[in-house]
Amino acid sequence: MSRFNLKGLVCAAALALTAASPAAAQTVAIVNARILTAGPQGEIENGTVVIRDGRIDSVRSGSAAPAGARVIDAQGGVVTPGFFATGSQLGGVEVGALGNDLGVNNPDVSAAFDVQYGLDPASTLIPVARLGGITRAVVMPEAQDGGGGHNHDGGDDFAGSGPESVSHALFAGQAAVIRLSGVDLLVKPKVGMVVPFGNSGARVAGGARGAEIVALKALLADVRDYARNRDAVRRGAYREMSLSIADLEALVPVAEGRMPIIAQVHKAADIRGLLRLAREEGLKLIIQGGEEAWMVAAELAAARVPVLVYPQTNLPASFEVLNSTMENAARLERAGVLVAIEAAEGGAHRARETRYNAGIAVAHGMSYAGALKAITINPATIFGVSDRVGTLEPGKEADVVVWNGDPFEPMTQPTAVFIRGEQQPLTGRNIELFDRYRTLNGAYPPSYSGD
Repeated sequence: MSRFNLKGLVCAAALALTAASPAAAQTVAIVNARILTAGPQGEIENGTVVIRDGRIDSVRSGSAAPAGARVIDAQGGVVTPGFFATGSQLGGVEVGALGNDLGVNNPDVSAAFDVQYGLDPASTLIPVARLGGITRAVVMPEAQDGGGGHNHDGGDDFAGSGPESVSHALFAGQAAVIRLSGVDLLVKPKVGMVVPFGNSGARVAGGARGAEIVALKALLADVRDYARNRDAVRRGAYREMSLSIADLEALVPVAEGRMPIIAQVHKAADIRGLLRLAREEGLKLIIQGGEEAWMVAAELAAARVPVLVYPQTNLPASFEVLNSTMENAARLERAGVLVAIEAAEGGAHRARETRYNAGIAVAHGMSYAGALKAITINPATIFGVSDRVGTLEPGKEADVVVWNGDPFEPMTQPTAVFIRGEQQPLTGRNIELFDRYRTLNGAYPPSYSGD
């Protein structure tokens, strides 16, 4: 290679690195802000957040900005950590009626299914979610049965219908934490194994709730046997296993208590059964749905089992949720349960409504600070990324949102959104369509003009 070409490549590489993260390398000071840190500092009535090199440099009282910093005047508005869309389908679905990349019906791939490999950073739903202050999401695979945690009424009531018993269909796959910016969305894969219980699990297991528990125990015994005899199983020199090698391998950390089961479950009796299963098998557990979780709140708190709650469910739409109440989140909080709040409809098209649901939880008895934590540090803690995000603390990645009022109020809007210190555009397909068609002037597609 000539010296000229080598020099050109070095210059090009330097320019590329410079262009790749100009915002992350910038120092930004957000001043005159009411700061809700969601962390140890609590609330700072009039303070400054300094972002440097993509991380939070300082959070302090007063409005002094470092020399050379770009200053954003919050004008008395609120600054919060970026919010989590928990129980989300962001990056895995675009038009729901046309399907998604979050569900699989394959006898060789169930527990091994990993949502990280199908994420779409170009999804038009991601910028819309950012307009609701969402900077991170926990993306969940979808159960084959379709009646899991995203179906907030608990599904239908006839547990005897559906497919015949198939072991692989008990598992929906592995969830992941993502960020809502850049080409590489992945933050942390394999944060939990999604498993439907209650009516949904019973349908898959053959019609009865107890059948699913028995089947799971048998499968966990297979997984532990496989872990002790990997080489023999792979050579075909061992007994036949009930799951594929890929699924067995994916379930080893579950059986060892390292990867939590995200149990999509609604009824109090089913939650109690899961707590017993977790004790007997040494499993780590997260409850998703949990409309009747308030009835077993003390037991959940004692077992240190967190609950992912949709706080708007309050009607007995099925026998699984007869005792649902909009005070669910508040009662769980008072009992000492770690609560995360979910958005509606899988947290994709309506992920931006997460903050509204936090406000609804407050209106029905949850503390304001608890509701804020339920969409920031709590999901970060539950899914193992609290060392990176979830609070406004020095050293953490700068997921920061500036609001022109109370973020739980529907009329409030973000005035700035940062993800890892990079300011995001405050636009989305919804706003672009509004701007295009709000007047009758300007160019329209041919079909509108008759050309």
